[in-house]
Amino acid sequence: MTFLPLASIGWKVLDRFRFGSDLALSPHGLGIAIGFLAGSYVFLFEARKRGYSEEDCNSLIFWALVGTIIGSRLGYVFTHLSEFHNAGDVLAIYRGGLSQLGGVGGAVLVCYFAIRKRGLSFLAGLDSAAIPIPLGVVIGRVGDLIIGDHLGKPTSWVLAFTYHGGSLSGYDCSSLLNTCATALSGGQIQTINSREAVLTKAGTVLGRGVGVHQTALYDFFMTMALVLVLILLNRHSRRAGVLFFAYMLWYGSGRILTDFLRVENRFFGLTGSQWTSSAAVAFATLALIWFALRPSDTTAGIELDPGGPK
Repeated sequence: MTFLPLASIGWKVLDRFRFGSDLALSPHGLGIAIGFLAGSYVFLFEARKRGYSEEDCNSLIFWALVGTIIGSRLGYVFTHLSEFHNAGDVLAIYRGGLSQLGGVGGAVLVCYFAIRKRGLSFLAGLDSAAIPIPLGVVIGRVGDLIIGDHLGKPTSWVLAFTYHGGSLSGYDCSSLLNTCATALSGGQIQTINSREAVLTKAGTVLGRGVGVHQTALYDFFMTMALVLVLILLNRHSRRAGVLFFAYMLWYGSGRILTDFLRVENRFFGLTGSQWTSSAAVAFATLALIWFALRPSDTTAGIELDPGGPK
């Protein structure tokens, strides 16, 4: 990775880790896998503190994986319908196309039924996942950075990402011209090379810079800070649900802001992630306000009432 003070950052992207001529591994997929495993380990520790048995934890990790795969794929499909023409296209996950927020939503939805079936506290389960989810995101973003994913609009600010070679994710790249280009929604086209990045529409320049916003990098720093804040909050007993809703509020707000810098499909002016994040932020805010207006005793993050944990 090369840093040019007060100018830009950049590195040669790597779409695959290659082992000989027949075996290749995606850094993106590897980052997701390691992130999920790391999050699962932390979830096991946090959930057992909140009264979950090891058997409960292992079952929920399995169902979270199922929900994550289904939700992440459907979340991407719903926001990129023009790319899919039949059921085979939808099922071809190996071609790429996953939504992180869709994965979180899918995991929460599937695990809700598994948790209720076992008679466990759903809010305690959410709090157990509050640190593992963003921790997994931080690790997964490393894979995004390696492959040059989630590139945004042209910019010339200090963290502008400049192209240093390799096959950018989502772009058609020419090694001969050392230039990458991608067709965007609304007839927009973005090109990026070692000198500049240009966003055009019907021949009109909409934006130009020495590089582009690397939104995966912004998300990496934002989420790393979130993990540290949640660890501090988790040092003391709090009402069940507070930790998870704090995660929703912080991460959702960050995604709303950073997605304004992305070149993505938009619906009524916002990306699919922004609409999802807006709903999550609104819900988390209302939940935290409701908690503040209705104080409750807490023990290790588990809400207590005459009937016991729920």
